[in-house]
Amino acid sequence: MNVTRIAILSVAAIAAGAAALLVRGMLGGGTAVVEASAPPPPAVTEVLVASKAVAPGRVLEVDAVRWEAWPNGSVTDTFITKTSQPDMGKAIEGMVVRSPLVSGQPITNANIVKTDAKGFMSATITPGMRAISTPITVDSGVGGFLLPNDRVDVILTHDVSSGNGPKMFAADTILRDVRLLAVDQTSQTKDDEQSQVGKTATLELTPAQAELLQQAHAAGTLSLTLRSLGDSTDQTLASIPSWRTGNNPSAFTIIRYGVVRGADKLAGGR
Repeated sequence: MNVTRIAILSVAAIAAGAAALLVRGMLGGGTAVVEASAPPPPAVTEVLVASKAVAPGRVLEVDAVRWEAWPNGSVTDTFITKTSQPDMGKAIEGMVVRSPLVSGQPITNANIVKTDAKGFMSATITPGMRAISTPITVDSGVGGFLLPNDRVDVILTHDVSSGNGPKMFAADTILRDVRLLAVDQTSQTKDDEQSQVGKTATLELTPAQAELLQQAHAAGTLSLTLRSLGDSTDQTLASIPSWRTGNNPSAFTIIRYGVVRGADKLAGGR
């Protein structure tokens, strides 16, 4: 057997072996490939969370919350779950934000308060503001067409005659765009309620505005005027009326047609 024949037989043997390996691979032979299996997903529970930032004192609305899946191990008894209360509207009914909420924060008893719970009124007051009451009548309270969370102006009507001659009265709007917290003991509006007649209106004011209101009580009669829903900036403004000038905050100076008519001091002034 010559060298050429040996070389040809060797090449044929190698080709046959390669073909056998190729056929074996195509038929599924060889080492089995092990595929890693994904771990099972963790068990989750849908809990109620804030869908946006909500300031303290605001009534919790449906558009401010959403359901979000949380791992079961992170869910506590204070959370509101979809399993326990699937109706989102009923789940937040009567809730007022007690402390600031951020998007994704669970709704719990620590950051909300129910309208029928103790401390509800203090939770509805915006931080830095104060709640102060003023007496109202049907005449001074817009005929009873006042409801909690309405926006009102406060008008002072006072005697400017200074005891000389016929009685003369002036009216000044001393506070504008005031938030009405409650009428008597009612701080939440019922769905079918269109008006409420009461004897006391509770207003939300800054400390300085509350002092101004108390001074005005001693100066004359206060009335509330109802503002349009579209005519509010949610920012209460205090006007320094024509009767309050000088360094003494308890002094009233009456100016009519550019002429100073006289001055009176409020009761309890310094």
